[in-house]
Amino acid sequence: MESSESSANSAEPPSHRWARIVGTAIALLTLTVPTFAIAYYSLGSNNEALTPIPYSSRQIGN
Repeated sequence: MESSESSANSAEPPSHRWARIVGTAIALLTLTVPTFAIAYYSLGSNNEALTPIPYSSRQIGN
């Protein structure tokens, strides 16, 4: 009986398919959710709020 063979086999972690699936799902969400959030808020923003109102001295006097 060789102890080196049994310890080498037990040192390897078991392969978990569900762990790879969950990891892949987390990676995809991490990449896609910020992209969709940026696109959503960029398209929904009001560009008129970003344009400055020109100064006019006539409006102040009236």
